[in-house]
Amino acid sequence: MSATTPSSLEPVPMRDHPAVVAIAIFMSGLFAIVLILVLATRGPAEPEAAGGVPVAAATEAPAVAEPNPTPAATDVQPSHHTEAAVAPTTVVHTPYPAALPPLVDGVAQVKIALEDVVLEIAPGVKFTGWTFAGGAPGPVIHVKQGQRVHVEMTNNGAIPHSIDFHAARIAPNRAFKDIKAGETFSFEFTANDPGVFMYHCGTPPVLAHIASGMYGAIVVDPVGGWQPKADRSYVLVGSEWYLNGDGKAAPAGLDMDKARHQQPDFVTWNGFAGQYKTDPLVAEVGENVRFFVVAAGPSFDVDFHVVGTLLDRAWTDGDPKHVLTGAQTVLVPAGGGSVFDVHFDEDGLYPFVSHSFAAVDLGQVGLVNVGGVKGTMSH
Repeated sequence: MSATTPSSLEPVPMRDHPAVVAIAIFMSGLFAIVLILVLATRGPAEPEAAGGVPVAAATEAPAVAEPNPTPAATDVQPSHHTEAAVAPTTVVHTPYPAALPPLVDGVAQVKIALEDVVLEIAPGVKFTGWTFAGGAPGPVIHVKQGQRVHVEMTNNGAIPHSIDFHAARIAPNRAFKDIKAGETFSFEFTANDPGVFMYHCGTPPVLAHIASGMYGAIVVDPVGGWQPKADRSYVLVGSEWYLNGDGKAAPAGLDMDKARHQQPDFVTWNGFAGQYKTDPLVAEVGENVRFFVVAAGPSFDVDFHVVGTLLDRAWTDGDPKHVLTGAQTVLVPAGGGSVFDVHFDEDGLYPFVSHSFAAVDLGQVGLVNVGGVKGTMSH
């Protein structure tokens, strides 16, 4: 009997053992699955520049937070003209010309185009208005007592409009009738009564037409002129604005509910809030300065007051026969007009207001700069 162990009984090496082989196969499969999952969660490989730095990191500057940009300025035409968009520039408001225009001889020719325009009524605030000659107020008309006035109007707007002159003694159904869009109409009247008077659109609803900018002033000098003579004369028209938006991102329109409840957003002299604080009216010590004041409303009165002096003469309703002297504050009712003389004893800044201070808070305040002093003030 041979002492050699049969080959079938020889021990099997561990690497060839069936259990080891099975485990190896299992682990290899598990590794492959894990590798596939890892690769699936990674994005595409970024190309590398020299030094192993990703190309994007090598060529792009680090992100820097951008500072708040300065808004581009836009050019805005004066409040008494149509706004025009032009190349960006500094926004500068041109104040409504308050100086009384000169008289003209013969028949006074008043030609007015009725325009739908976008107005600036406060810094950065725009309003879609209806206007006489593209502005609010419309142009100041200056005539003499007894002078003939010829009025010609062309309606370039989208709806009917009209004009009502408080200085005219004339049948309104004939002269103040509606003018349809695209039509021209004319009439004449004689300015027989001296004073300062309102004119406005009389087409219903009148509240909406006046509140949209259709108002102005006509000054009728008495025979022989106003006495004593004025060194300077200014025209101030008070009015309110009722907006259905803030008027900044886009022009606002009229809010009739606010208008009916007399809740304005702005109250102004000559159509723009606070414009004569930035650009004061001027005078010199001792001069006789005359103010022709109209309260156009549509609803607010004007309680006229000049801070730092008294009203030397106040012609209520503009009638030369009705004069007060040494008054501090005088009421000008909505739809009315009065004439005031003042003088200033010292150089300085003198606010003029409606002494109803809700109106002042909403923009109805201006300054007279006497003597060309520096600086400004509030009131």
